[in-house]
Amino acid sequence: MFAALDIGGTKIAGALVDSAGALGHRVQLPTPARESGAAVLAVVHRVLDRLAAAPEWAAVTAVGIGSAGPVDLAHGTVSPVNIPGWREFPLTAEVAAHPAVGARRVALAGDGVAMAAAEHWRGAARGAADALCLVVSTGVGAGLVLDGAVRPGPSGNAGHLGHITVELDGEPCPCGSRGCLEGIASGTAIARRALGEGWRPAGEDRSARAVAVDAAAGHPVAAAAFDRAARALAAGIAATAALVDLRRVVIGGGVATAGPVLFDPLARHLDRYAALPYVRGLDVRRAELGTDAGLIGAAALCR
Repeated sequence: MFAALDIGGTKIAGALVDSAGALGHRVQLPTPARESGAAVLAVVHRVLDRLAAAPEWAAVTAVGIGSAGPVDLAHGTVSPVNIPGWREFPLTAEVAAHPAVGARRVALAGDGVAMAAAEHWRGAARGAADALCLVVSTGVGAGLVLDGAVRPGPSGNAGHLGHITVELDGEPCPCGSRGCLEGIASGTAIARRALGEGWRPAGEDRSARAVAVDAAAGHPVAAAAFDRAARALAAGIAATAALVDLRRVVIGGGVATAGPVLFDPLARHLDRYAALPYVRGLDVRRAELGTDAGLIGAAALCR
């Protein structure tokens, strides 16, 4: 049995996961992303407290963490762009210091790498020797499977597609660069773009989810916001495929639930950007594990 933590800018989730990848006892609390680092850690500790209260905790042999990044595996730290209170935050040490964790091993990865590990173990990248797995949600994360194994790189950030530049003169990004993929293709960016171009929701929901509903109904501004996001994703995916010579692409996260609103323009733009013969006709698939991917991936780190 493994304990798994999935830490993002919106939620901090935990679960107990067996060796076959089945989720048992679950906990989820909102992330106080705009509060202090100590406040965010307190929520992590509350999630661990609730997991440790389950009878199955005695069978737990290791704790896996998938966190919004970037991460630093060498030092066990995280600096999530969307959690300002955590900069070079010693997450591995803080989790290891929790009384219930004791002598159990703690394994850390970025959320994109965790998602890649999950989809390669039990999802849409299963059986693929090489794959790019993306999480398109509040941010954009990704992980790489190369030669049959997840490859996080020395720092743990290999495949961090959300912060490659796809628009040379684009807007500044909180990461310090400009024109990052995340700033165009994330759910936050899609909603911001649609609102800025005059889209207004029928109800109170101003998220990318509401934009997707209107885009599917033919609202031109909503559809244009998704088309722009799909174009940025196509550029990033094609560049990665050209760089490392892969065929399988798996896309998950909340934005992927938009379905054809995202995937139809993505296919059209990939025809333009994935032009070299060895990257044409990429095998693009919807992720299969949904919101469980982060937890299953965190457990996969412990295997």
